[in-house]
Amino acid sequence: MPATRKAKKSVPSSPAAGSKLFVLDTNVLMHDPTSLFRFEEHDVFVPIMTLEELDDHKKGLSEVARNARQASRTLDGIVSAAPERIDAGIALDAPSHGLASGRLFLQTEAINVELPAAMPTAKGDNQILSVLMFLARREPERTVILVSKDINMRIKARALGLAAQDYFNDKVLEDSDLLYTGACELPADFWETHAAGMESWKIDGRTAYRVTGPLPGRLLLNEFVYQDGERPFEAWVREQSGRTAVLETLVDYRHNRNSVWSITARNREQNFALNLLMNPEIDFVTLLGQAGTGKTLLTLAAGLAQALETRRYSEIIMTRVTVPVGEDIGFLPGSEEEKMAPWMGALEDNLDVLNGAGGEGGQWGRAAAVDLVRSRIKIKSLNFMRGRTFIQKFLIIDEAQNLTPKQMKTLITRAGPGTKVVCLGNIAQIDTPYLTEGSSGLSFVVDRFKGWAHSGHITLQRGERSRLADYAAEAL
Repeated sequence: MPATRKAKKSVPSSPAAGSKLFVLDTNVLMHDPTSLFRFEEHDVFVPIMTLEELDDHKKGLSEVARNARQASRTLDGIVSAAPERIDAGIALDAPSHGLASGRLFLQTEAINVELPAAMPTAKGDNQILSVLMFLARREPERTVILVSKDINMRIKARALGLAAQDYFNDKVLEDSDLLYTGACELPADFWETHAAGMESWKIDGRTAYRVTGPLPGRLLLNEFVYQDGERPFEAWVREQSGRTAVLETLVDYRHNRNSVWSITARNREQNFALNLLMNPEIDFVTLLGQAGTGKTLLTLAAGLAQALETRRYSEIIMTRVTVPVGEDIGFLPGSEEEKMAPWMGALEDNLDVLNGAGGEGGQWGRAAAVDLVRSRIKIKSLNFMRGRTFIQKFLIIDEAQNLTPKQMKTLITRAGPGTKVVCLGNIAQIDTPYLTEGSSGLSFVVDRFKGWAHSGHITLQRGERSRLADYAAEAL
């Protein structure tokens, strides 16, 4: 690693024992502008070609362009505060506020490494690979690794005998199966093993239990627990401290007397979801599940019941990411709502069900009910959300798996007093480039909000659309 100059050639400094040197591809900085600070005690090297490609991508209003500008500003701040000579690297401890203890190295000399004849030297990726080859030869005692989001770039690096890795720091979890589901099955002997010192009392017709033991100590606030058998039990965690938890039984929305906009829950997870959606103390709800599990229908029913019947919310606002599954059909005419209409087919389909379920008074009565319902639902585009504040609204974010963590933060922070935010999605159907199940904004908020007293999550397991849809989801 460069430290001092001798005959116009850098001499490596003495790296910390066991530290590695990571060479960053441009797409890593454009994916996460703070990636410079994510390598802890290891050193980071930024080639000149990476800076050139950042400069090429900085123009525009896209998320990539914004990230490129942010990465450039971060680099400028680090270099501006550095000593005059940067050959020995720039300490990242101060710029990262203690997150990183390694050093940042910029390419300060021309590097000429012979690439295989089949690899054109004019291509930016190949120039970065030549820098990687140069560093690997110059510092054979040290591990030099390329970090890139580009699969083909990593394959080429490995074909040349060089180490390459994906950038994993943006991932909430490595395996989507480890994502918090929001529900936990109690063992068959739970009541016997936790009977000592257990208390119970009534709250508005529901029963609460205070239990102490190892399992209650692992539960999270607003996590659902259930037990099957002759006497099935369903509850959720309302208090949790150390090894003690308070379990409170649920409102049974499977019974017609507790129907929501004439909709009843068809399975256990739907009952859990309606308890979250109808509880005024829960400000943020995330519902995951494959197509046909009832996410949108349950959410719209809960929103209409609370906007039109109890008047807890003044209106329902629905938005979603406009990422096409196939080729884009081009610009759409009309106002904001008219442009969003083709993307809101799920809303129309579910409104037809809800209007049919609750329609009374003949054809004229149903027509009046449809007009009233539509007047309370507003369709908004994500493009115009920044700077807004929603007060006493029921905000639905559909297809939330296509949002990045940064976009998700922008949306959720729009919530003002009395607003409830509901995120719906299926992390197995991500259409946004560069997003995975582990790095999706939906996975991000599920993980970060779990255990907060005013949020809840449930993964809907069972499809209720049709036997054809259920079989297709399993077989295809």
